[in-house]
Amino acid sequence: MSQTKADELRNALVDDILTQRHLPAAVERALRTVPRETFLPGIKLEDAYTDQAVTIKDHPDGGPLPLSCASVPSVVAMMLAQLAAKPDDNILEVGAGTGYNAALLAELAHEGKVTAVDIDADVALHARTTLNAAGYERVKVLERDGLLHVWESAPYDRIMATVGVWDIPTTWWSQLLDGGRLVLPLRWRGQTRSVALTRHGDTLVSDAMELCGFVPIIGQTSEKTALLTATGSVRVHYDADQAVDASALANTLAHAPCRGAWSAQRIGKGETFDGVWLRATASDDRVCRLEVTPEAVQQDLVRKPAMPSRSPALIDGDSLAYLTYRREDADPQRPFQLGAAAYGPHGESLAQHLIAHIEAWGADRTALPRMTITPVETAPPTGHTIEKWESRITLAY
Repeated sequence: MSQTKADELRNALVDDILTQRHLPAAVERALRTVPRETFLPGIKLEDAYTDQAVTIKDHPDGGPLPLSCASVPSVVAMMLAQLAAKPDDNILEVGAGTGYNAALLAELAHEGKVTAVDIDADVALHARTTLNAAGYERVKVLERDGLLHVWESAPYDRIMATVGVWDIPTTWWSQLLDGGRLVLPLRWRGQTRSVALTRHGDTLVSDAMELCGFVPIIGQTSEKTALLTATGSVRVHYDADQAVDASALANTLAHAPCRGAWSAQRIGKGETFDGVWLRATASDDRVCRLEVTPEAVQQDLVRKPAMPSRSPALIDGDSLAYLTYRREDADPQRPFQLGAAAYGPHGESLAQHLIAHIEAWGADRTALPRMTITPVETAPPTGHTIEKWESRITLAY
């Protein structure tokens, strides 16, 4: 197809993204300038300009997630807006991927420097090749573990991770200038959110966070899984610091389901309720992620969760409660009522706690917590603290 057609498709995609969110003028210009198709050789032009992720390398162990992919363009745009890069910034990107995001960063920091690293040799070579083809030879691409020190161009004004991160490594503190900005898909209690943080001495303080999903970074294996069925059709995912007894949970579904509970909160079709999960993590260390396969739902092994692949759940010994919903036509604008399904001896109590989290979210559905991250050896600020290996996350509303 002609270059004119590519330009038309690119501009149409950006126009569509602009209907979803406001973008800084510099980010909009970068998205309209960088040819995404160049970074996705072999992909149909129309597919290069749809708002979806594109896998460029499958995971070698055959896992469900790819090793590397081109992120959803609207998510890319959102994270670039969070980064707030300046023309003369020195930027580090962790997770080179296709090279597309590095090209966008080069447009934003056109008077500065951009370094992109990737642990996989094939991915790093792909990024280097496509960046050269698109005319971004000045972007430095290194085959490097992004969790380690990238000393060649350090220190950096901005660090941006385009892979899911469970913990802030100590090396990033030594590379980010005081007053510098870090944007990353941060994972805690089973959810992933793109968090924008500014460094103030020994603290990183958030001013934005949005739900997202990313391939996890290689080298941080601090999430665990407990099976509630022998086949793994129902499972919970939890963090290493959480007191979850996987053997006890194996018998949870053997108990008859509890009555559960229903909240006063209702939602309309397409209305997001992920804030319930976020709100719960700011005060409750029992929050995990429940995953239920479609087969388990069809076989009626459990009451259907609000989101079968990823619903917040509270775990206590051999009991759990998780987010569910039912249709109540009394309010045609918001016909779906949020509630808690529960199993196990302490299920009813857990359901009531989950309802309290739902109601707290419902009182201010757009509220976001203030996240403060400190190195593990320093004292955390006031608030609910989540322990990682190298850092502490403190959340406070």
